[in-house]
Amino acid sequence: MNEKIPPLYAGTVTKYVFVESYKTTPDDIAVRAYEVAQRVMIKETCFGMQITGEESDVEAVIAHIRELDPTHIFVKDRGFPPGDPRRCRANLGGARPGYFGHEFEMGLIRWISRGLDELDRTQSEGIPVVSPEIKIPALDVQRLKELIDAEVP
Repeated sequence: MNEKIPPLYAGTVTKYVFVESYKTTPDDIAVRAYEVAQRVMIKETCFGMQITGEESDVEAVIAHIRELDPTHIFVKDRGFPPGDPRRCRANLGGARPGYFGHEFEMGLIRWISRGLDELDRTQSEGIPVVSPEIKIPALDVQRLKELIDAEVP
């Protein structure tokens, strides 16, 4: 296996777009992507999509998609282009190992989305004012000794 495999999509990038939202579905982001997709290849998936093309074109599509639901749409790089024989399940058989990682990540991003939503909410409402601490008088050493001595064994 010393043979070098030439890239199938030289000069391009591939990015995964994940959606985890109660109001936006993978179909919604696909439609949004097709609105502005030029010179990119879009593959719809159960978790969102993957987009392949020149970096500037891919980034433009992603920016357009993220406007739809910015705290629930996530993007990550894919290390191999679509159809690459080193990773393609058509050549390897079975599910591509990376999809198990996606499944795990989907469980995590819902918590990240909640945090981002909360951050947006608190920034729009302003930072809550914390009431001043209640002053509790310090316990006198003599009083502490009395309490200890009074304790029944």
